[in-house]
Amino acid sequence: MVADLAPMAPDEAYYWVWSKALAAGYLDHPPMVALWIRVGTMIAGDGNLGVRLLAPFAAALGSWMLLRTGDDLLPGRHAGLWAAALLNATMIFAVGATAMTPDTPLLLFWTMTLWALARLHATGRGRWWLVAGLAGGLALDSKYTAVLLAPAVLLWLVGAPAMRCWLRRWQPYAAAALTLAVFSPVLLWNAGHGWASFAKQGGRAADWDSARALQFLGELIAGQFGLATPLVAVICGGAIVLAVRKAVSGRAEWVLLAAFTALPCVVFVQHAFGDRVQANWPSIIFPAAAIAAAGLSGRLRRLFVPAIGTGLALVAIVWVQAIWAPLRLPMLWDPTLLRLGGWQELAGEIETMAVQQGAGFIALDNYGQAALFARLLPPGRVVLGAEGRWGLFSFPDGGQIIDGEPGLLVRSARRDDRPDVSRWAEIAPLAPLTRARHGMTAESFRLYRVVGRAGEATIKVMPRPDVKDAS
Repeated sequence: MVADLAPMAPDEAYYWVWSKALAAGYLDHPPMVALWIRVGTMIAGDGNLGVRLLAPFAAALGSWMLLRTGDDLLPGRHAGLWAAALLNATMIFAVGATAMTPDTPLLLFWTMTLWALARLHATGRGRWWLVAGLAGGLALDSKYTAVLLAPAVLLWLVGAPAMRCWLRRWQPYAAAALTLAVFSPVLLWNAGHGWASFAKQGGRAADWDSARALQFLGELIAGQFGLATPLVAVICGGAIVLAVRKAVSGRAEWVLLAAFTALPCVVFVQHAFGDRVQANWPSIIFPAAAIAAAGLSGRLRRLFVPAIGTGLALVAIVWVQAIWAPLRLPMLWDPTLLRLGGWQELAGEIETMAVQQGAGFIALDNYGQAALFARLLPPGRVVLGAEGRWGLFSFPDGGQIIDGEPGLLVRSARRDDRPDVSRWAEIAPLAPLTRARHGMTAESFRLYRVVGRAGEATIKVMPRPDVKDAS
């Protein structure tokens, strides 16, 4: 129900646009999220449910894998049951089960890799290497963060004496080859597009900004308390410390859990010294951390039930607020207002303004907003994406279509730069509009009456939903 009723965020709409132009890669991420959305919309249409259709199934399958993984690594402690319960009580998992972003398939295939390695540890059967290799390749096809799987697995092989024998066998190398083969379409796409995606994502790895490092670190920690819910975050933090301490003994199960938690922690902390770490990036840490939590004792162990209860209550509150918004909260305390609130109403106001101005098109130079308004504006309205990244898509060129035609340009007031006048023959400011929900302002927008012209600037016609109500 939540997947169907909750408003769509701009990023989700952007990935829906990807599904209308399937490719082996995109500027921001690999293509898995687009493939999932295409499958969902083929089954259930272009509405919210179709876009998000596979998300709850992925959450259910991931929960089952987590349960089995815990039982394989820490038998007799109900590790899998506790891990699944803890993870389901987080915003990370709740969002992943009801929204469609690259993190949704990433978490499934990351967990699948961990599950396959746990099966390998429990059974000693080399065929599980191939399952891990396949899952690792699918994780890389979902999000580049999955590159951390390789050093984590290598650390496990080297750091656990019982696993070093595999370094002399063929299965791990076959698994690596399988991973590379599954990921190769993304590599080929990048090679054919000037390595655009790798340059965008990898170019930030060596950033350094000591003046803002404490701010970024604080935001990183606060983000985990928000997305994991406070008590689950405390439990998982203690579990990571425990995994590292127990890994010193060389026991394979604890080395694996430490490698899948502590290694990503180090990478994200290092990144925070130079740039902001988005709160969702460290989500890959939590499946293994939730399993390691089964080894905790004392006060942290006694927090399990309160953490699950509190987390589920917070998740329910966020879901209710996202759909019906019964609470009038300022944006600082209401992330649903920031991301989801007021878009449909704003689209209606923009359409009214377009009719008043005799506009033949509506253009946006923010990619997420262009994608979202392509879903929200009335059928027949031409929506343009006026941003360079659209040059990588095979959508119709809007330059010739709008040459000499009047239209509206919509821009968030958060942007402090001026519109690119080279795109337009004429441009004149209009009265601003506000995106709000129940009187609570989320964002202001500047509107301009423009006259289009053909030129070198990238302007593409956005795809529209195949159903009337896809909001």
